[in-house]
Amino acid sequence: MKILLIEDDLTIANFVINGMKQAGFVVEHAEEGRKGWQLAQNNSYDLGIFDIMLPNLNGLEIIKRVRENKIEMPIIILSAKRSLDDKVRGLQDGADDYLTKPFSFSELLARVQALLRRSNHDTQSTSLTVGELTIDLLARTAHRQDKKIDLQPKELALLEYLMRNVNHVVSKIMIMERVWDYNFDPQTNIVEARISNLRNKIDKGFEQQLIHTVRGLGYVLKDHND
Repeated sequence: MKILLIEDDLTIANFVINGMKQAGFVVEHAEEGRKGWQLAQNNSYDLGIFDIMLPNLNGLEIIKRVRENKIEMPIIILSAKRSLDDKVRGLQDGADDYLTKPFSFSELLARVQALLRRSNHDTQSTSLTVGELTIDLLARTAHRQDKKIDLQPKELALLEYLMRNVNHVVSKIMIMERVWDYNFDPQTNIVEARISNLRNKIDKGFEQQLIHTVRGLGYVLKDHND
C-alpha cells in the first residue's frame, strides 16, 4: 500500500517514512504543500498523512482540494496544533483523523490501519483471500492452507499487490511504483529476485503454482478456482 506524506519537518518525516517502510508500506514524501498537491493530483495513494503548517500551501487547503476533486484517499492530519477548534476544523475540512505532535509511531500505525480497514476496496474486510492463500492485513501475516508463510515486509507488500490484481498481469514498472519507491533504477533485478523468493515461499511444496511469469509483460497471481 502507498502513502502520501506531506511534512516539512524532516526529522518527523524520516521517522514516519522509516516506520511505515518497516511495516511494509511505500511512502512518497513532499516537503511543501504545492508539491504535495501535485503528487495527490497525479498519483494514486491508499492514504495521506498531512501536516497543516506547510510552505506554499497549507495542509487544510490541500485537503479541501482533494475532496473537491473527489480524490478517494483517507487523510490523517499530523499537526502541532492541539486545540479542539483546530481538530474540529481539520475534520470539517475533510480529514478522517487528527493526531497531534508529539506522537508515538505505534498509535499512528494503528490509526492508519483503522482507516485502511474502512476505505478503498476492503471496507468490510481485514484480509485478502485468493483460493487457499490468505493475508491478514492487520497482523501482516500470510497463510496457504494451514501453513504460515514467513515473509519479509517487502515480500508481504509484493504479495498483497499481486493478490489485489489477481488474474491480471502487472509489469515490473507497476510493481516498482506500488511496492518500491519511484527512484529505483529500472534496470535493477530487485523485482525478479523478490518474485523468485516469494514464489519459493508461496508455491514450494504445493501442486498448484499461483505466481506466474508472463514473458515480456510481467507477473500474475492466478486464482485456479476461477
